[in-house]
This record gives sequence, structure tokens and C-alpha cells, in this order.
Amino acid sequence: MERTLLSPAELDQARGELSPDWLVDPHELVRTVQFPTFLTAVAFIDELAPIAERLDHHPDLSLSWRTVTLRLSTHSAGGLTPYDVALARELDPIIERLSRPGGEAAPTG
Repeated sequence: MERTLLSPAELDQARGELSPDWLVDPHELVRTVQFPTFLTAVAFIDELAPIAERLDHHPDLSLSWRTVTLRLSTHSAGGLTPYDVALARELDPIIERLSRPGGEAAPTG
């Protein structure tokens, strides 16, 4: 996979492949997710971290109570690359699982 900017056709393809909850523009992918609980939001970040490490591509994250905002962009390329789409594609099913009723993270401690 290369860290080259996506073409307009590739951006359109990404829009069709990813959850419609992603805001797609040439510079970044943005998605804000409200999870059932704070612990579930943290569990999502815990699941995201090893994926980001494996892809060597790390998102900008914001956590506020049970809401996580993700911003995906390849800063070194100046916009969206296949790495951003690959990470978003892997995160979509995790978000879906943890966001639905009964998908909450188990309490710890």
C-alpha cells in the first residue's frame, strides 16, 4: 500500500465502501460515534490501538465521555491515502458492534 493521495475516483469509491457516517473529503475522514457508555468508548479505543499499530497509521482521536471523534488523514502526504481508507474499513465493524444495544463493554474492577 502506498502513501499517495487518493484520486477523485478513489475518494468516490471510498464513500461507497465505508459507513455513510464517515465524512469524506480530500483532506480527511471524520466520524463521531456516541457509544452506550464511557467504558465502551474506552474499549473502542483499546481495540483501535493495535490495528493502528499494525497498519502503522494512527488516527487523531478525541474522547469526551462516551463520544469518540476520529480524524483520519495521512499528514505526510497532505490528505487521504489508502491507509486512511484501510483503517476506516477495519474500524467500521468494531464501531457497529460496540454501538448497538448489548454491545457495551463489560465493567472492570
